[in-house]
Amino acid sequence: MIQKKFNEVDRRIFYFPAVRPCETVSPATLLGSLIVLSQNIGNYQSKFFATQRRNSREAIRKIGILLVFFEEIHDRGLILPETAVLCFSELHLTFQKIRFLLEDCSREGARLWILMKSEMVVTQFRVLIRTVATAFDILPLNSMDICGEVMELVELVAKQARKARIEIDPNDERAMRRVLSVLDLFEKGIEPEFQVLKWVLDYLEIKTWSDCNKEIKFLEEQWVESDEREVPFLSSLLGFMCYCRVRIFDTLDYQNADQTDVRCNMEVLSCLNPEDFRCPISLELMIDPVTVSTGQTYDRSSIQKWLKAGHTICPKTGEKLTNTGLVPNTNLRKLIHQFCADNGVSLAKTGKKTRDIARTILPGSPAAAEAMKFLSRIVARNLVFGTSEQKNKAAYEIRLLAKANIFNRSCLIEAGTIPPLLNLLYSFNKSIQENAIAALLKLSKHANGKKIVVENGGLRSIVAVLKRGISLEAKQTAAATIFYLSSVKGYRRLIGEIDETIPALVDLIKEGTPCGKKNGVVALFGLALYHGNRQRVIDAGTIPLLLHIIASSNKDELIVDSLALLATLAECLDGTLAILQASSFPLITRILQSTTSQAGKEHCVSIFLSCCTNGGDEAVAVLAKDTSVMSSLYSVTTDGTAQASKKARSLIKMLHKFHETSSSGQGCQAFTNEQSVHVW
Repeated sequence: MIQKKFNEVDRRIFYFPAVRPCETVSPATLLGSLIVLSQNIGNYQSKFFATQRRNSREAIRKIGILLVFFEEIHDRGLILPETAVLCFSELHLTFQKIRFLLEDCSREGARLWILMKSEMVVTQFRVLIRTVATAFDILPLNSMDICGEVMELVELVAKQARKARIEIDPNDERAMRRVLSVLDLFEKGIEPEFQVLKWVLDYLEIKTWSDCNKEIKFLEEQWVESDEREVPFLSSLLGFMCYCRVRIFDTLDYQNADQTDVRCNMEVLSCLNPEDFRCPISLELMIDPVTVSTGQTYDRSSIQKWLKAGHTICPKTGEKLTNTGLVPNTNLRKLIHQFCADNGVSLAKTGKKTRDIARTILPGSPAAAEAMKFLSRIVARNLVFGTSEQKNKAAYEIRLLAKANIFNRSCLIEAGTIPPLLNLLYSFNKSIQENAIAALLKLSKHANGKKIVVENGGLRSIVAVLKRGISLEAKQTAAATIFYLSSVKGYRRLIGEIDETIPALVDLIKEGTPCGKKNGVVALFGLALYHGNRQRVIDAGTIPLLLHIIASSNKDELIVDSLALLATLAECLDGTLAILQASSFPLITRILQSTTSQAGKEHCVSIFLSCCTNGGDEAVAVLAKDTSVMSSLYSVTTDGTAQASKKARSLIKMLHKFHETSSSGQGCQAFTNEQSVHVW
């Protein structure tokens, strides 16, 4: 077949990448390709069309008749005149577009979108069928040696194509108007009647929760790719379908439900998710993260533009800024650079698509806003008064809705979903506990969500899941939640002071999957940013465990995170002592020389620098025994980041000074250094 292969999954809806046959194609090849293309279109007879049924059926019927005509020519081995080749070439191009259109009309998950685009779809059918008729105007049918019956059929199809009345199906139009009426009610702050929603879904044959979820996922994909003109309408339809999913369907049919969200939660910290490091304004990875007076963090360039535009409130929380000072968030900057170094991401090219702030913090349309508020109240009510099954479904709905955007999270938080979710953490039902902790993970990404979790005593509940959760997934998600909560400086102390927190995270590192180990290490890293927690982390036996991971793991990301935590712990004297007592310098040297991660190299240098600073000449002497270290340090000074290069130069000076004093016979100082020295 001449048509270029095209991946239907990647093709955007209503985009028809048809390819015109080249002028030098042989008539036999062209005819053979037309036959195959017509057969492919005929196969759509068995596909389900929720809308555009009559137009689709008529297009398939007409091309089915023409297939008989093409096969007649092929079977007789007729020689095609030049005008027939021109006609068939035009038909080939048109048939490709018809096939794409039929594919769109029967696309799974796109039923509501096709319904609401009925006028556009009808126009496409009309243009394409008219093009078929026009192509036959130049076909010398009478001069072709085909049987009279086939000729009559072809003439009939050409005539029907010229005169066909291709219009919106009255039932489609009725369904479309009902959807628009519901959107109008939402916009006015009025909840629609259950029966109206049910009628629309029944008409589209959206019969299950999974069917509805597929529609939502499709609309979300369109939303990402759309231009600004489409955003309000797409947002309204998204609000409509999310509301229907929550209100109409009582049962989660997991056998067909997409489980990517579950996998996503399991890996939330497995590679330092870039989505969590995106600026709330630009949605691009932050190059220079800074914190404003409300405690929220933005990329410097984005927040500066916001302030220059005359805004005096925090874009994320809406709180009034007490001042316009921007404080560099160095810890977050280190995490972002670590992620980029490990995954080969260029900070200059991280954004998939720059979008306006309204797409993330504000609702896409008034209808979408009201629909979200209504369904937030429904899930909040079900969390408190529902049956076990309803509570489980409500928790799962929250984890999906809260993943979408900041506005959804704020609505769910304002509806009061966090306190009942915290209560569900003590459920003996595995699914309920998993969904509840996963929902809290999503809501804890919001500043108000963190605050309400803490104010309602949620820290102990989350730690209880971390320690005694029914499933490993629940424990791993609890660790991820602790990581997000520890992003608030004041909460690090509160979390660390709960006796079970740090030992439970250490147990997760020992017993968990690679994802669980990663979540445990990163959660401990977040807690260790508070100096008061470092001794607790060291006393829990973390350092030998980290060294074992570094020596034995085949997961590069886990090794780099373990190095990051080890570097943080090395800043205090007891951390240095534990590292030196484990005789770990040869291991750290091996990683410094072998790792391809720039962040990993920097962490190795940091460990050495802290140990030598805290440990004095005895530690320097241990490091100086390995002559290969110096070349690795010089490599970091030239190839590493500015921060890594600075640390490497400091360490090189320290080693040079040691060699100078040693050669002059002054010997080594005793291992004396009374206190931790912060070297970053």
